[in-house]
Amino acid sequence: MLEKRIIEKLESIIRRHSELSSELSSSKVIEDQSRFKELSIAFKELEETVETYKLYKKVSEDLEEAMRWIESKDPDLKMMGEEEKEKLEKKLEEYEKKLKLLLLPKDPYDKKNVVIEVRAGTGGEEAALFAGDVFRMYLRYATRVGWKLEVLSDNPTGLQGYKEIIASISGDRVYSRLKYEGGVHRVQRVPETEASGRIHTSAITVAVLPEAEEIDVVIDEKDLRIDRFCSSGPGGQSVNTTYSAVRITHIPTGLVVSCQDEKSQIKNKAKALKILRSRLLKIEEEKRLAEMSSTRKSMVKSGDRSEKIRTYNYPQNRVTDHRIGLTIYRLTDILNGELELLLDPLISAMEAQRLDEEFLKVGEGG
Repeated sequence: MLEKRIIEKLESIIRRHSELSSELSSSKVIEDQSRFKELSIAFKELEETVETYKLYKKVSEDLEEAMRWIESKDPDLKMMGEEEKEKLEKKLEEYEKKLKLLLLPKDPYDKKNVVIEVRAGTGGEEAALFAGDVFRMYLRYATRVGWKLEVLSDNPTGLQGYKEIIASISGDRVYSRLKYEGGVHRVQRVPETEASGRIHTSAITVAVLPEAEEIDVVIDEKDLRIDRFCSSGPGGQSVNTTYSAVRITHIPTGLVVSCQDEKSQIKNKAKALKILRSRLLKIEEEKRLAEMSSTRKSMVKSGDRSEKIRTYNYPQNRVTDHRIGLTIYRLTDILNGELELLLDPLISAMEAQRLDEEFLKVGEGG
């Protein structure tokens, strides 16, 4: 059964949901569109919690009735009560867990779009090829779930490889789905250029940044140094002879962003600023996480770019996520965009860790 403090919290949510419902039906609010929109969002955010709590209470009542049947002298009623008790207790446990998750503090960035950065690490051309494979995995997944992906900057190496590729992904709750993808992704396979058939190990890094709006990160123009230069393609081949490429240096942090994909200097500057804002927002997020407890820190460390999070083994058609000890022998399907095979269990495990941390903190009087 849920603890008293959780019940009290849920009852207060029920009351607030009812108040919002009344406010939304008033003519004064209906006439004020901005207020109506604000209250509608608040109402919708509480809806799942309210509906789940109603189901929890209904199952609790049914369980009480089943317990009364068990105490009956009628053997048929007693047997039926015992059968119902087992099913209802299981259902009640599921609703308890879901309600606790719904009551956890929300990640402020979960609803945001993302800027995803994929870079080749150790392994030379083989790492660049794998960077291309992983980028296309995200592209295929984004297409499958109806998200939009736009390349902001890339540095191709030929053979469909990339030294670096940066893209924005927009859609429904993108960051909430992809935020644990940040880190070192390792590949084990026989390169096409390897005559002896030896397996090589290479690595790439992935960074997932919540996409920052101008209101999220205010950048003072005085803090920027903007250099303009001629765009050039792989091997130094000229893309165009005008000074359309842009390099922006954020002087206070030393962050540098270059963009040369567009023929327009204005478009390249806009894309570079989008990347810069997202990197600055990530720095702010890392400061916030640094203030969390050690248990929470160990969990979010999984997003650190220096830490190996996953291995893709081609000979065995295997993908292993080292953070949760998950191994799936469907590498080809995952690379073809069926990323939910990894994301669903990973997100569930991370939520369970959050749950343990939150209620451990409460138990210690935090």
